[in-house]
Amino acid sequence: MAAHAGAGAKQENAITVDTAVAGIAAAIGEPARARMLYCLLDGHARTSTELAMIAGVSPSTASVHLQRLKDERLIKLLAQGKHRYYSLDGPDVAGALESLSVLAGCSRTAFTPSTPSRLRSARTCYDHLAGALAVSLNDRFQALGWLTSESSGGYNLTAQGARAFETLGIDIAASRTLRRRFALACLDWSERRPHLAGALGAALLKTVLKRNWVMREPDSRALSITSLGRREMLARFGLRA
Repeated sequence: MAAHAGAGAKQENAITVDTAVAGIAAAIGEPARARMLYCLLDGHARTSTELAMIAGVSPSTASVHLQRLKDERLIKLLAQGKHRYYSLDGPDVAGALESLSVLAGCSRTAFTPSTPSRLRSARTCYDHLAGALAVSLNDRFQALGWLTSESSGGYNLTAQGARAFETLGIDIAASRTLRRRFALACLDWSERRPHLAGALGAALLKTVLKRNWVMREPDSRALSITSLGRREMLARFGLRA
């Protein structure tokens, strides 16, 4: 009797898995939704308007498609102020799409931002760094083991990271006492990948300005990376800015 019950449970679980897989496959299998997914495979988030254009459908139809993909946990929504961006829901989704690409024998085009080059390179985003420089720094901080990601979109600062940032002159204890989130991922407008925001991100911007690693351009959010900044970032972070 127990063996029969166990077999029944296994069969029920198999049916559940089969149903879930079929739902995901159906979501991916619609051409417009597939185009949306594959354009997000480069790691850059996009708006529903951009995805509608890529998929060749109307904005209202795109909304229906995006909700279906979200329901199947293939994409996630990132709300940032009045802007809403969509990205793949994690590396497992990207891996599955890559595997399907291999089977299909297809290639995909790279993301090409249309942001003016001086703003794309480095700029301020409210009170923290943004642009290609900020995204690269964020990547390096994680690669060096200074920051680790949280599921909530925040970052944990490791002991090694705390020492490294304090070496730059950043008061970690003081930054933690501020009435704001300490460290979080902010989706970059031009790169569509995250850069470091929060109290730690604001402290980093103040530091690189004080050390003359970057300079503000007159009447603009754009920042110029100085020759000193390039040398220091290469020596300290292994980053060629």
